[in-house]
Parts: sequence; structure tokens; C-alpha cells
Amino acid sequence: MSKDKKKVFEYADPTCFKCNSLNYCTIGRASKMLDNCPMKVSPEIQKQAKELYKNDEFVKKSTGVASTVEAKGYIHWPRLKDTIEYAKGMGYNKLGLAFCVGLREEAKQVAEILEKYEFDVCGVCCKTGGVKKTAVDVPEEFTMYSKTGYMIGWITCNPAAQALLLNKAKTEMNIIIGLCVGHDITFTHLSEAPVTTLIAKDRSSPHNPCSVLFTHYGNEFFRKDLQDLKHPEKSNKE
Repeated sequence: MSKDKKKVFEYADPTCFKCNSLNYCTIGRASKMLDNCPMKVSPEIQKQAKELYKNDEFVKKSTGVASTVEAKGYIHWPRLKDTIEYAKGMGYNKLGLAFCVGLREEAKQVAEILEKYEFDVCGVCCKTGGVKKTAVDVPEEFTMYSKTGYMIGWITCNPAAQALLLNKAKTEMNIIIGLCVGHDITFTHLSEAPVTTLIAKDRSSPHNPCSVLFTHYGNEFFRKDLQDLKHPEKSNKE
């Protein structure tokens, strides 16, 4: 192998998901490692991370609190309890909910539970402001019905306003409840407070995105979807 090719290979992007032996990462013992293992090719990153845990006060505290919460409630606590204990451990009092209008009942229940734990809670619905989709350059053909035929309305989700309103309220931590993919990214990008996701929206599997990985439905969906991508002419006839 030439020196140039070797150099490129040494700095290949990490693919830990392909590793069948994570002993080095989980128990600190050297074992069979991928050639592009970050532990081998990016020791400077591991060093930088250790410095952050040592010198960055937020990273240091957040990591410690999160690890403590994990140890205390492992398997037994639901994610909402983890969220509560993390917020308490960080010393947060004012929490914001950025929620989807379709999950307003869930947001209401979450707020009631958080208030029982003596948090100050505020929340903003995704449709706040009543902004038309066409006003943010969404093509008109996508403003009323989805391509699968379901009514979706002509008012856009407004994650920018959700973030700005919670920033104005000076929340200390924000919790996402069912924001659409992409809208959650916009919200997180603009939020001044740290953000965690409590509920990830997935309409096809009652907001449990992981289910597609282990069910017949998931296997069939992606099999057909990939097949349609390879043979679009067949898909268009159906």
C-alpha cells in the first residue's frame, strides 16, 4: 500500500456500528479493533474530550449528572423520570416544553407531572403564530394534503418562534415533545437553553421510531421503499 493511500485510510471516518468487539470502549481492554477505530486513528480527539470533561464546567457537570441518573434508574425509570432527575441534578427550575399540536394532551400531562415535582413549566405549541405555509415558501401543493391523502392543514409549524418564545421566558432547559424531523433541528439550533427530546414523533408507529428496526412492518416498509427507489417506474404505476 502506498504512503498516500495509507494516510487517507488512517483518517477514514469512524464506523463504530460495524464493530463486533467493543471491549476496548466498554471495559478498557484492547481487543480486535477496526482499522479506522477512533481509539487508534484519533487519539488527539480522545485527549480533547478528556480535557472538556475536566475543564468545561457545563460538560463536566452534565456528564456527571447524566451518569448518576443512569446508574440510579437503569431499566426501572421511564425517560420522563430520567429527565426530571437530570433537571434536578443540574439545578434547573424553569423548564420549557416545545410540543407538537398533535401531542398537546401528552404535553399537558407532562407539564402536570413536572409541576408536581415543583418545576416552573411553560410551553409553546408548534402552530404558534398561525403562519401560513406559503409565507415560508412551502409549495402550495404541500399545504393541505399529504401525498398519502391525509389532511395536514395550511398553517406551518413554527419552531423558530417556539425557541424565541422560550428564550424570552428564560427557560433553563427545554424539552421536545413530538416536533417534526427538521423542525426539531431548527428549534434546537435557536434554543438558548440546552435541549432534550422526550418524545420523538413517528406517526406510523405511535411515536416509537425504534419499532421499525425489529418488526415485520419496518422490514417490509424499507424493503418496498428501497425497491421503489431502484425502480421508480413501477412505483408510479401503483
